[in-house]
Amino acid sequence: MFGKKKQPPIKSLIAHGSRIEGHFIFTEGLRVDGDVVGDIRAGAAQPSILVISETATVNGEIHADHVIINGAVNGPVHASELLELQPKARICGDVHYKALEMHQGAVIAGQLQPMGAGDEKPTLKLAANNG
Repeated sequence: MFGKKKQPPIKSLIAHGSRIEGHFIFTEGLRVDGDVVGDIRAGAAQPSILVISETATVNGEIHADHVIINGAVNGPVHASELLELQPKARICGDVHYKALEMHQGAVIAGQLQPMGAGDEKPTLKLAANNG
């Protein structure tokens, strides 16, 4: 989905110091720098990207096509295309993905569950430490 196509633009921001309580539905792109207590879900009508920065905390379920995490998530994560776990990512919950990229230092306390067609093996890429 995102291989050669342009990624959707990030049009929404939950800023550092902000706290949202309740379910949040977005279209195209969302960046979270603050705190969310509730589920975050992308609208299904078009491709989506969700960025959880290192200052962010999400207590709830996450659903999007492309998910990039460098903060804390307490709840299940569903990435229907690609899940990128940056070095400071902390997930407490099951992770559902089609393709996974995980950097050294990222932590998952839960099960990794690949999504997709039966016998097809999921894509797994371990990011090299370039530092």
